Amino acid sequence: MSQNILITGPSLAPAAADVLTRAGYVPVYVPPYTNGEGLIEVVRMADPVGILARMGRIDETVFAAAPRLRVISKHGAGVDNIDVEAATARGIPVLNAAGANAVSVAEQAMALLFAVAKRIIPLDRGIREGRWEKPGFQGRELAGSVMGLVAFGAISRQTARFAKGLGISVRAHDPFSPTEAFAAEGVERVEDLDELFASCDIISLHCPLTPATKNMVNAQRLSRMKPGAIIINTARGGLIDEPALAEALASGRISGAGLDTFAQEPPPAEHPFWTEPRLVLSPHIGGVTKAANIRVGVEAAQGIVDMLEGRPVPEARIVNRAELKISV
Repeated sequence: MSQNILITGPSLAPAAADVLTRAGYVPVYVPPYTNGEGLIEVVRMADPVGILARMGRIDETVFAAAPRLRVISKHGAGVDNIDVEAATARGIPVLNAAGANAVSVAEQAMALLFAVAKRIIPLDRGIREGRWEKPGFQGRELAGSVMGLVAFGAISRQTARFAKGLGISVRAHDPFSPTEAFAAEGVERVEDLDELFASCDIISLHCPLTPATKNMVNAQRLSRMKPGAIIINTARGGLIDEPALAEALASGRISGAGLDTFAQEPPPAEHPFWTEPRLVLSPHIGGVTKAANIRVGVEAAQGIVDMLEGRPVPEARIVNRAELKISV
């Protein structure tokens, strides 16, 4: 019987696919964002021993259709599209590839920041529509600003390096990151999240989506921010109360926002963001670069192979290690 690895997406970097095939496993690909009964039928037919999770949700209905499933590995860092609790109940380890896409996502965070602060999109549109908007224009210099990072993992630390190189000072909030990590990057640690929001010119989100962080950017925190503040989100859309952000932008409460991720992806056609000129949007592609795809894909695939073949996997990559009492 073949040893299939289900890829919940239409492709995988060739180097990552090679990791699977060289070890004797067969990649089985799924059309993008396949869900419901369509996904379950593919799962039943593939009967996978492992799942490499890219697009769509992996939950108990998937696990029930895959009796031989032994490991799930996320193509990236965030595992909010995987029901980790249900996987744990079945004794299935869930891995991630945290940090492998850090440079690419941090670059996207900075690109969104510049696009918002420098008003690149509306200025470009104005020129194309025949307007020369230099008279009366007042730009914004980012050097000398203060950036606040929410969480301080690999992507956040790389963002801090880029920001500091541009003359932006950096503060961060992360109750789980060791003190020495802040010191090593020359970043000020802020214990109180509300104080971070109130004191910074730029807030960049880098934390996972959990029940505790859902809608952490809400009307109350938005009301505490500086009038010229900018929010950047390359993490998870559910971190932001989107109607509250739309209202804060429309009222001029904050200056702008750059978003690479949304609570619902793709967002619905009637979403209030579409009419907001202070927003710059991209379709959750911060980590979708050739270099990052190779690193993330290889790490995710190697994790599956190592776990299936009984080789050690770094404990930081096993999301439910403590619950499963896995020793490394």
